[in-house]
Amino acid sequence: MAAVPVPVPPPPLLVSHAAVRAAASVVSHSGRVSLAGDHPPQVAALRRGDWVKLICGASFEDAADVRNLSLVYTLAGVDCIDCAADASVVGAVNEGIDVAASIVPEVQRPWVMISVNDDCRDLHFRKAEFDPEDCPPDCSKPCEKVCPADAISLERSVVGGEHTRSDPLRDKYEGGVITERCYGCGRCLPVCPYDRIRAVSYVRDPTMTAELLKSNDVDAIEIHTIGKGTDMFNTLWDSLSGSINNVKLVAVSLPDIGESTVDLMNAMHTIMESHFKGYNLWQLDGRPMSGDIGRGATRETVSFAAHVASMSARAPGFYQLAGGTNAYTIDCLKKAGLFQSISVAGNAASEMASSHQALIGGIAYGGYARKIVGRALRKIPEQFGPVRIEEHPDHLLEALQEAMSLVGTVKGYISSPSKPFIKQVDRQ
Repeated sequence: MAAVPVPVPPPPLLVSHAAVRAAASVVSHSGRVSLAGDHPPQVAALRRGDWVKLICGASFEDAADVRNLSLVYTLAGVDCIDCAADASVVGAVNEGIDVAASIVPEVQRPWVMISVNDDCRDLHFRKAEFDPEDCPPDCSKPCEKVCPADAISLERSVVGGEHTRSDPLRDKYEGGVITERCYGCGRCLPVCPYDRIRAVSYVRDPTMTAELLKSNDVDAIEIHTIGKGTDMFNTLWDSLSGSINNVKLVAVSLPDIGESTVDLMNAMHTIMESHFKGYNLWQLDGRPMSGDIGRGATRETVSFAAHVASMSARAPGFYQLAGGTNAYTIDCLKKAGLFQSISVAGNAASEMASSHQALIGGIAYGGYARKIVGRALRKIPEQFGPVRIEEHPDHLLEALQEAMSLVGTVKGYISSPSKPFIKQVDRQ
């Protein structure tokens, strides 16, 4: 009698990620309304006002973390992932997206955006730096405690296999700034009791950026400018003009400089429109790199949005918030009457300018988005080198739930970050 064949179990990936796929199905079946016209889904999101961008950080270059963040937020339904203009970091973003698609094949692939600057004074393009041997042995290391990116590590040096604590003259620290993790927030600078930490600024190489734009790995670019005129912006734009039409979207990130903001935007748009034929986006950068601090951090970017929305003769293109964005941003936008609104109530100029697209196309989340997913990532023991979060399904599910609690309030598949939105799924 022939032996009864033993059923072959499905591959571990399919079994272990059942709960993740069930959670992510909330995103793919959220039923967002399509708009008339032939637009990519990312542009349709901008027109509706439910575009979400993940900011990995213009200076954050930890490829392992970028990969995991990209994986999680792709499953959560973001439209774009913004990262440093570095080939290895771009590769990490695309790898994370690919893994997400292997877990949930129907997931929408977000656009990959790289960030560059036209001026070394831009705060997003700097790194903290100090010599740990200059740190006094009795320092309480406040820099290490205040760093949101875990980018500072200080350990007492070892001499002869033992700590040198008994000999203050030889007692030193080693380590310092983990350069690839530092994204330039600057919080360590004022807390150093000995004023030993300095900020080192830089400008991304436009030649290397142009080469990245020619690859198939990048869909969009964001140019950070500090709002001090258009000369440096024009110089950078000229250096990129030969490759700029390889991307679908160009974003310009700028601060609120008052009444001249709209004039500056229009001047920049004039520079761009003669070369670029794709979509353009204005990132209204409120309080840079502060979303993880607390509720009040979001006020500046919402105020910036209200200021721009109320003005006539706004520059063409989409508008998106950044700088201080967090779980409170949507409520603040709603109170200002700007969440997915096509006009400002009582403002005739905005009603006339409306082209049936949202005044504010969406929100970019950076420090806060990284913080909430980082809670899950930090629980994974680093026993075997860099963490691949998909190899830890329970932690991946936890990270995805955190990401969905943020993205879902914009996308509409949950109503509030404080309300449960994923039914309990049995882990197989």
